[in-house]
Amino acid sequence: MDIKSVDKRIVIELRYAGSNNVARRPLYPPGTPALVRASVARRLAIAQEYLKKKGYGLKIWDAYRSQATQEQLWKTTHNRSYVSDPSEGRGSMHIRGAAVDATLVDAAGNDVPMPTDFDSFTPAAFLEYKGRDPGVRGNLNLLQKAMAHAGFYGLRTEWWHFCAPDWKRYDPVPELKSAAQ
Repeated sequence: MDIKSVDKRIVIELRYAGSNNVARRPLYPPGTPALVRASVARRLAIAQEYLKKKGYGLKIWDAYRSQATQEQLWKTTHNRSYVSDPSEGRGSMHIRGAAVDATLVDAAGNDVPMPTDFDSFTPAAFLEYKGRDPGVRGNLNLLQKAMAHAGFYGLRTEWWHFCAPDWKRYDPVPELKSAAQ
């Protein structure tokens, strides 16, 4: 389901619909919606409400991802620490519609300082922030608390990646008509 159908206040900026990503080119066609499983969308609404009470909100950088897009990302990175190999049995949590890449925005929808930008596949992007900036530390901590409150858990190598704990029960959805190739 479209995340916007659950909470219109969640900012959507699918990075793979533009060139500001590791591939440096669009992998999704214009107008691609941010899709997730219904249970994941409900969790996002809970996180959004938690953040709203503190003067912040969610921005979604990625959600459901087609198998074809996963294959393109793998060809670009070939790094299992950051991108699931589409030929492996487990597959990506994104192609199951059970994960999102998210960041924090202020009440006006403006980005707030975070450890790195999206697709920064470096140690600086690890879930446990090692930097010295207390503002960044506080922002990341708030995002992590909101997502944990909603039942998500993070990925060790990407502070922006959050998945539903029951992601393995969902079968991969290789292609959707409304999702990118």
